[in-house]
Amino acid sequence: MTGFSADWLALREPFDREARANTAPGLGLHALGDRLRRGRARIEVLDLACGTGANLRALAPELRGDQRWVAVDHDAQLLAQLPVSMARWAMDCGFDFRGGGGAEPASIGGPGWHVEFETLQLDLVQSPDMLPLAGVDLVTAAALLDLVSANWLDDLLARVAASRPALLFALSVDGRLHWEPALEGDAEVARLFAAHQQRDKGFGPALGGAAPHWAAARLDTPGLELHAADSDWRIDGGDGPAAQAMLAAMVDGIASAAIEQDPAALSRVLEWKLQRLDALARSLLVVGHRDLLAIPLTS
Repeated sequence: MTGFSADWLALREPFDREARANTAPGLGLHALGDRLRRGRARIEVLDLACGTGANLRALAPELRGDQRWVAVDHDAQLLAQLPVSMARWAMDCGFDFRGGGGAEPASIGGPGWHVEFETLQLDLVQSPDMLPLAGVDLVTAAALLDLVSANWLDDLLARVAASRPALLFALSVDGRLHWEPALEGDAEVARLFAAHQQRDKGFGPALGGAAPHWAAARLDTPGLELHAADSDWRIDGGDGPAAQAMLAAMVDGIASAAIEQDPAALSRVLEWKLQRLDALARSLLVVGHRDLLAIPLTS
């Protein structure tokens, strides 16, 4: 599987959080927690490709009430960082955090919600049959679907069908890139970047920007109630150093992918990169993302 650094995950998290804040009301996440609970004391959540826990931090306060999360990732270093990130978040927000130990799970709680969580190191490509799906009320992932193949996604949906959890896939890239001000090289670089996004990221040929459409087509069935909302990144260099750092990382990543996709375009892409880096403080980048929520209909 493709790896991501903790530094990159930390850099993008504020932009993820802002994007998701705009979608939460439309997806009805407060109501989702109540619907999944169905009068029970707590809900069970399985978080795929969890990284350092950003999805947990975004969703737990929205779902409210008592929750138990199993956070799954193949990267042992990111999983080791997850409790540290949760403790730092708790300190920053004034939440209660307990690190666990022995038979006690780690836990975190804020106004109106409480989560017990544990981590599970698991390769989602090699060992999908080891996913602890029994009794799960919600399977969720953020920034994952555009990395996986159509076959992998179809297999996942088939695996979860028996337990009929709700499915929430957040922040899937949908292929839209919009720069202000525009540069002559934007179209070529975007085309190469989009092609690179469909390379094998460890799951087979990646869906890339087609992921939200592909997933929605499979979730739009009579047995599921499907909700969708845009969760775009809006990165404005005029907002200060954090936004400019994110823009610089995006420019560097997009340029590197474009060059890897077509080495013959090296000089043109590098010229584009230099112009973009020179204009960070006066640039705006909108990166299209889409959130999907599918809730099983009760008979």
